Amino acid sequence: MPAKRKAVPVETSPEAINENLGKRVKKLRGDRGWSLEELATASGVSRSMLSEIEREKANPTLTVTFRIARAFGMTLQELIESAETSASKIQVIRANDRAQVYRSDKQCEIRTLSPLNLEKDVEFYELSLRVGGALRSQPHFEGTREFLTVEEGSVRIESDQDIEELGKGDSGTYRADVPHAIVNTGKADALVFLVVIYR
Repeated sequence: MPAKRKAVPVETSPEAINENLGKRVKKLRGDRGWSLEELATASGVSRSMLSEIEREKANPTLTVTFRIARAFGMTLQELIESAETSASKIQVIRANDRAQVYRSDKQCEIRTLSPLNLEKDVEFYELSLRVGGALRSQPHFEGTREFLTVEEGSVRIESDQDIEELGKGDSGTYRADVPHAIVNTGKADALVFLVVIYR
């Protein structure tokens, strides 16, 4: 005989299930190697809505949730229950997760290393700068600072009128509430890790 169901704890409240649903959908999609477009085609749910669900910015209707479950070959109950029980205290960002790529062009590629759904005062990025590439930014909120460590290559930091050259293994911190830039000054691609702290 099945075990007696326990009273629903706070962690499995409707709000928590909805939050965990985004993680579950993203994992199921990743397990199948599907893009957002492929899941949209399979489910009949728009790519933008799926993106909002995965980033836990949407409160999907029962019909939308049912369509997503059906696309994965699951019942609505299976999807909800799996979302309910899959809440892990550990959030992992996989190296091949293209959803984390914030920008990719001829100048640079920026990959977000902090969870997209996290309301945070600190953001963590991996920045790849092409030869001759630069990341130029307008001032952020007052008091914002950036911390940078060079993993490969060499870069120049510009913060308002201040300029510093950094090589492999060097770190620097600077004001980001003024115009600022990170410029690849080497003859090969540069790789840096960037932490942005908002105050």
